[in-house]
Amino acid sequence: MLYKEYANKVLDELRHTLTAVDQESAKTFVNLVEEADEVFCAGAGRSGFQVKGFAMRLMHMGISSYVVGETCTPNIKEGGLLVICSGSGETKSLVNHAKKAKEMNAKVAIITINPKSTIASLADVVVEISAPSPKSEKQGDVVSIQPMGSLFEQSEGIFMDIAIMMLMERKNMTSDTMFGRHANME
Repeated sequence: MLYKEYANKVLDELRHTLTAVDQESAKTFVNLVEEADEVFCAGAGRSGFQVKGFAMRLMHMGISSYVVGETCTPNIKEGGLLVICSGSGETKSLVNHAKKAKEMNAKVAIITINPKSTIASLADVVVEISAPSPKSEKQGDVVSIQPMGSLFEQSEGIFMDIAIMMLMERKNMTSDTMFGRHANME
């Protein structure tokens, strides 16, 4: 295939997964982020990279956000929200994070392929991304030409960017107002 053929196929896959996300789950996810005192973000591998980008955008909005596992991340407590990105919903370290969050009376949100996973059973909201992954028994309802879990990882990142856009609208923010918090020690 030529580059443009690959590009069009990938865009079709993304259109399918992103438009299949349940509207109420997306709304609940955004509500939980907006209501949280602090947002803690966790994921492993490429999902971890995606959720770090979400934490950064929350910071740009002036929302207290942290990446679980970083040395400057405080403890989670009641009023906090843990956002987990996990295709399988079974990654042991992330299951432990979810259990700790619930133990502290914090909320948990998961973006996953598997709405019947251990983490999903602990979550206050489950955002299901219907994409295949070699780590999940549930494979979504689209066959991807992309390797491994790429479609899920791309979709979760774009979903979180859309959630940021929804928050920006609610808070009457623009890219210009957010840019004031952009790093200046680069």
